[in-house]
Amino acid sequence: MAVSTDTKPQRGIQSLDSTGELLAALVAAARPLTLRDLAAAAGMPPAKAFPHLVSLLKTGLLSRGASGCFEAGPLALELGLIGLQRLSPTREAEPEVVELAASTGMSVAMAVLGPLGPTVVRLEESPRPLHVSLRVGTVMSLVNTAIGRVFAAHVADDVRAGLLAQDHLRLAGANEADAFAGKSAPPTLNASYAQRLAQIRADGIDTALSRPVPGIDTLAAPVFDHTGSICLVLALMGPSGSFDSAAAAGPAQTLRAATLRLSRRFGWMG
Repeated sequence: MAVSTDTKPQRGIQSLDSTGELLAALVAAARPLTLRDLAAAAGMPPAKAFPHLVSLLKTGLLSRGASGCFEAGPLALELGLIGLQRLSPTREAEPEVVELAASTGMSVAMAVLGPLGPTVVRLEESPRPLHVSLRVGTVMSLVNTAIGRVFAAHVADDVRAGLLAQDHLRLAGANEADAFAGKSAPPTLNASYAQRLAQIRADGIDTALSRPVPGIDTLAAPVFDHTGSICLVLALMGPSGSFDSAAAAGPAQTLRAATLRLSRRFGWMG
């Protein structure tokens, strides 16, 4: 009887494995490194690392600045751009959405900034579905929902102003007076709303407790792309009192970890 070899580990080239370790160390550092620092980060002596780095310089995967530090070379940048062009944020986020729902036992929503505002494009229900009006296609208020406020905290001022002017048309939408202070041109945000957005940027997360739906709490966090722009928001939702909604508690940390993984995958280096 023939024995299947499908499970056998594939044999690689050991020297290339070491080269890969150096590249991985440079990516993890997210900054140019000297020979000594790069070798130390990869766990190898500088004498062993140097020939690998010379080859990487020759192929263009690395370059070396005037200070002698190694950084990404032109070939590495071209490969990165090709990878970024092929990425679909919503498609790449699907596994994270499913995993978040499974690991937390909560419902998970994914939203993008559509032409009408923050729009839910994916909803993974928990084993105990929530009886809420949220559905795929729902457009969220920038004032009264956690998902909307996270977008509002990270978009450009002119984009935010244009969206807020139409906020009364959205789920739990608000009047302009709830966001703007007076009728100045350009309009300025009222103090409490501006402070809330600043806090979201500082915390990396927002909460909505029993709003806009009584009895439902929401945690929402941003996902960024390689330009530093917000591209997605992921949100955890559950019955009020069924989970710790504090920004430092377990569910918030789990959500932040998921959005950080996605942001890194999309090229964000912040």
